[in-house]
Amino acid sequence: MDQLILAAECDVANEVICAPADVKTLFEAHGVWFSIGSFDFTRTSFLMFLAAFIVLGILYYGLRNQDLVPTKFQASVQSLMELVRDGIARDIIGPEGVKYVPYLMSVFLLVLVGNMFEITPLINFPITSRMALPAFISIVTWFIFVIVGFRTNGFGYLMAIAWPKSVPLALRWLVGLIELVSVFLIRPLTLAVRLFANLVAGHLMLVLLLGSGVIFVASIGEIGAKAGIGVIWFAFGLLIFAFELVVAVLQAYIITLLSAVYIEHSLHPSH
Repeated sequence: MDQLILAAECDVANEVICAPADVKTLFEAHGVWFSIGSFDFTRTSFLMFLAAFIVLGILYYGLRNQDLVPTKFQASVQSLMELVRDGIARDIIGPEGVKYVPYLMSVFLLVLVGNMFEITPLINFPITSRMALPAFISIVTWFIFVIVGFRTNGFGYLMAIAWPKSVPLALRWLVGLIELVSVFLIRPLTLAVRLFANLVAGHLMLVLLLGSGVIFVASIGEIGAKAGIGVIWFAFGLLIFAFELVVAVLQAYIITLLSAVYIEHSLHPSH
């Protein structure tokens, strides 16, 4: 498991939960594989590239050479494509949403694969718990919906946000100011933090529960019956492990859905 708490840092005889002195220890990069200029290539860097290649492989082998009777893998990828195209792009954005399906599908798969790394044996580390990836996705989404807004509505896009005509005249300046801050500053931040915080919380719980459980059980010769506490922590960790599978899929769906919602608001700012 990634960044397991070291037994040497724990007093298993007296502490119920084995935890490091600083929680940042769980997420710090340990060991640079090699460097290219000022760029340090670490395990996290490798996992990000791996996630990108997995997504490319899924899309390439799942959507190429459409057979009359698709394989199970092709059928699964096509089902995901239909979910994003019909359940998100068309339902949220409308008929014009089809042109955004490649981007939305890429976001969904990249976040899903990155999240699933958390419960993948020998990896057990979600790359989306590093702020860099959620922030990158959020910034790209922000650029897309802002550019779409101005390209579709011209300067009227900004005016529709800053001076909403559906609001009473006395309140338009206040609501407009709130909307300007929300659209151009808060949206990309909340989109990134929403994904980042959920995956950090899940990763932290798994590390603490499963890691503490293993350490306590391994120390049975020193602490005796107290090692049973480790069994309880490990059982809780397995429950969280199953729950994180649901969270991984749900968060991928939510960030894709919100990206579509923001694009739809840019196309139709008066709504």
